[in-house]
Amino acid sequence: MKTTVNVQGMTCQHCVGSVSGALGDLPNVQGVVVDLGSGDVEITSDVEIPQSSIEDAVKGAGYSVAPEGEPGLGDNLLI
Repeated sequence: MKTTVNVQGMTCQHCVGSVSGALGDLPNVQGVVVDLGSGDVEITSDVEIPQSSIEDAVKGAGYSVAPEGEPGLGDNLLI
């Protein structure tokens, strides 16, 4: 099962590691892939992970999850 959330506040590879580690420590999580540019985080798990657990883990790492439907940082970048 895959779940994608947008994490706000990440600016560097250290941030990516913090978010990956926090989410990877959740029960039943098999993998975490973080796209720093967009802020999108894909979580692969055996079972559905409750949104509240994901948000708590991200918050514990010092970041926040964008509300569903709201653009993330990557959606606002101008090139």
